[in-house]
Amino acid sequence: MAGNKEFSRLLNLLKDAPGLVIAFSGGADSAFLVAAALIAGVKSVLPVTVVSDFFTAGEKERVVRLGQYMGIAPVFVSANILDEARVTRNTDKRCYFCKLFLFSRVMEVAKKHGIHTLLHGANLDDLREFRPGMAAARELGFKTPLVEAGFSKEHIRACSKILGLETWNLPAQSCLATRIPQGDIITKEKLVKVERAETCLHGLGFGQVRVRCHGNLARIEAAPDDLHRFVEPGVRQEMVQTFKRAGFYYVCLDLDGYAPTTDT
Repeated sequence: MAGNKEFSRLLNLLKDAPGLVIAFSGGADSAFLVAAALIAGVKSVLPVTVVSDFFTAGEKERVVRLGQYMGIAPVFVSANILDEARVTRNTDKRCYFCKLFLFSRVMEVAKKHGIHTLLHGANLDDLREFRPGMAAARELGFKTPLVEAGFSKEHIRACSKILGLETWNLPAQSCLATRIPQGDIITKEKLVKVERAETCLHGLGFGQVRVRCHGNLARIEAAPDDLHRFVEPGVRQEMVQTFKRAGFYYVCLDLDGYAPTTDT
């Protein structure tokens, strides 16, 4: 990526670190950050993935694939997020308390390995959105080199494509907790229902999609261009059957389509 001033700036920010611990979700931003750290020649790069009930099996599989592609082994750490009442109460501070809880686990790994520099993959676009978790990460001492280097989401995707990362065109991701309306208690049962339902939709070829859990009712948000597909007989039948097996009584489609503003 010769001539890419942001990428050169990023490598300069990373290259002199004796070691880096990177919060690695397997999304586009953190994957690109891990790749950049390796290209920069950092002696010790440790991607840490926190696995909780908010993290899907598909996301874990992607982390493994990315690690294999980049030639690095992510460290998986388990966290019992549903034991944290400040998170499960699902107030407007859920994201803050969640990030505080999960990133503290990343810090424990860093301390165990004697690495003092902690990073996460926030980008410039994140600064324009309501993201309470950013404050928690900052309080814990996590740095944001993608922001410092001037990377937008679009730029990260473009560079990721050049690097051959499968995440270059990955739809926007958010944890499963965002599928539960604010004020509703987050439970294992609700999260499992949502994950099964969304896995079904991904298997049917839907990319940017969310299943919002309103008790026994599933409200599907999909990209506007995909809305017409839900009336196709094969799609509708498989979807309804799978959703009901997952525990939903009713299945409805939100005609407004996917709303990223609710992914917090």
